[in-house]
Amino acid sequence: MSQSQPPEPSPQSNEAPAPAPPVEPRSERFGRHVHRARLYGRTVAFVVLLVILVVLISVNTRGVKLSWAFGSTKASLVWIILASTLIGWLLGITTATLFRRSTRRSSDRVRASRDG
Repeated sequence: MSQSQPPEPSPQSNEAPAPAPPVEPRSERFGRHVHRARLYGRTVAFVVLLVILVVLISVNTRGVKLSWAFGSTKASLVWIILASTLIGWLLGITTATLFRRSTRRSSDRVRASRDG
């Protein structure tokens, strides 16, 4: 019969114990959770707007008459709604940009007259 030998004890190593992982401060953890919640909120809002857009398109497919100053045309109602939305959005961005530039220029002039 073979005799089994007891396992050899492992040699003691002179290695230092592994350092503990850094503890995340409460404020950083809270900020990370707030950021994640904002991302989820934006995603939900985007999906809701996308669903509304699909419903709007599917309901408003009939053609309507557009009367212009000189003549008239026929177009699908959904294209009229989307075009007017896009034009309004672009005009809003343009107006905000122009307003910001004009107020910035006037405040720069006031500062220049005070400093000069």
